[in-house]
Amino acid sequence: MTRIDEADEDPAGATRHIYPASAMVGDYLRAAAGLIPTGILFATVPLGTVAATVLGGFAAMFGLFGLRTLLRHGTRVEMTDTELSVHGATRRTIAWAELDRMKLAYYSTSRDRRSGWMQLELRAGGGAGNAAVSTKVQIDSRIAGFDSLVRRAAEAAAFRGLALSDATVANLESLGIRVPDHDPAYDPPYDPRADR
Repeated sequence: MTRIDEADEDPAGATRHIYPASAMVGDYLRAAAGLIPTGILFATVPLGTVAATVLGGFAAMFGLFGLRTLLRHGTRVEMTDTELSVHGATRRTIAWAELDRMKLAYYSTSRDRRSGWMQLELRAGGGAGNAAVSTKVQIDSRIAGFDSLVRRAAEAAAFRGLALSDATVANLESLGIRVPDHDPAYDPPYDPRADR
């Protein structure tokens, strides 16, 4: 297990997952690479209205990206046998027994699709006509212990009999996770330590 894959576990069996600084450095550098040059231009060059508007737009875009990176870096995910809780700018909790959507997407950063990241999207409480009270969580693969989070979500989805898209199934298989057909006669208890 690499350092980025490690997650803390408390004696009660809950696991805690964070975005390590080493995984976020690239995003911080990208935000700085946009903010610093625009700040220097604003401070040193007299700009016309159009140029100031364009540069201001770029500065806002990179500033928002930096803020989003900071918020993600401060996010903590806790997983137990019964729920997944995300603690960040807001707190969101998804009970595994209420999971009604799971999506695992892969976003490639190169043409040959060899590098990129995955994003796990979970939703609960959004059943028929109930979207106003649904809870949605998105977690990207840079978080420590991402595989164990995905594995548990896949188990919950199988238990709930959720239909998964072909892309989600293929992405699960790329992580070595096979989604079993749910057999109510065999329902082993979830042990997060087994994911190590």
